[in-house]
Amino acid sequence: MENNSSKKTVRLSVIMCALGHDYMITNTITPYIKEYKCCNCGREMTNDLNGDLKVLTEKSRIVNACLASFFIKKTNHLNVAV
Repeated sequence: MENNSSKKTVRLSVIMCALGHDYMITNTITPYIKEYKCCNCGREMTNDLNGDLKVLTEKSRIVNACLASFFIKKTNHLNVAV
């Protein structure tokens, strides 16, 4: 037996996302690049080089991880040099 309230919740989230997604920051890569997730539908996005949002794919997830690693090493190196 299916639960009708779960169907209504899914439909409500689809309607809410049709009006506009409610993104929450899930990961900060650099001060300018972040990963986001919609609280309603679970859609994941990230910033591209121009600052626009794009869909977070496996490739962009790997690129973001490498960029975060590089950024941490760079900022640690600058803090030691000072």
